[in-house]
Amino acid sequence: MNSPAQTEKKYKVWIIVLSIVIPLAVAALFGINLRKLGYDVQPLSFLPPIYATINGLTTVLLIMALWAVKNKKIVLHERLMKTAISCSVLFLLMYIAYHMTSDSTKFGGVGVVRYIYYFILITHIVLSIVVIPFVLITYVRALTKQFDAHKRIARITFPIWLYVAITGVVVYLMISPYYK
Repeated sequence: MNSPAQTEKKYKVWIIVLSIVIPLAVAALFGINLRKLGYDVQPLSFLPPIYATINGLTTVLLIMALWAVKNKKIVLHERLMKTAISCSVLFLLMYIAYHMTSDSTKFGGVGVVRYIYYFILITHIVLSIVVIPFVLITYVRALTKQFDAHKRIARITFPIWLYVAITGVVVYLMISPYYK
């Protein structure tokens, strides 16, 4: 019978592959506009407020999951975290679909707000890439019942993921006046 650490090693390849493939796929698909390639598709311009709401929901789920684990409600914590992961995957699919069918929106703010927007946007993008392996490792450690190791890495994963979820909403709110 395999130890939890040996079982985790089986997931290591998937963690590495997904941590590389997801950002590369998003970057590649972000640059593909189906309409510009001649496909007759409708722009999915209704998606940004939906995926921003999903980011907001992810924020709430993460905070509720932290509360649940602090209050020893482990089953609730597990369900909330699985839902948060599902929301993040759903966000990603909608984000890609939107950018494959719609032109990118340019931020129209000027002055200091422009610098604030780009700071938030850049940190959001960088940390959304950084958080992928952290979420996967944290999840695998829970799945393999390595709860001490899970708790240690969750202390790093949680604030990064929470920042990404919150700033996703902030970026949407800041750019939404400039959608066509």
